[in-house]
Amino acid sequence: MKKTPKLYYSIGEVSKKIGAEAYVLRYWESEFHQLRPRKNSSGRRIYTKDDLKLVRQIYDLLRVKKYTLEGARQALKDGRERPADQKAERDELLRLRLFLENISRQLA
Repeated sequence: MKKTPKLYYSIGEVSKKIGAEAYVLRYWESEFHQLRPRKNSSGRRIYTKDDLKLVRQIYDLLRVKKYTLEGARQALKDGRERPADQKAERDELLRLRLFLENISRQLA
């Protein structure tokens, strides 16, 4: 049986998925104007898949790559560090590595 994808996530679900506390997500909302999850009729935040992607991107910039808040804001504004760009860059580097390893084996 196929599982239907979720359309919306609660702040608790997003918090668990990325490994950051809910208060951190609320703080990021105040620091990153792009992150504006909708609220349901009872006032609870509901995150879409796009919101989740953005939260993961912010997490990566701040926690993994150690950007400052200003640096992360600038990276998002400039469109740098998009996940698709990172994947393409990683794929190109892997292709180049395999090419160089092949040349190294041929020379040995």
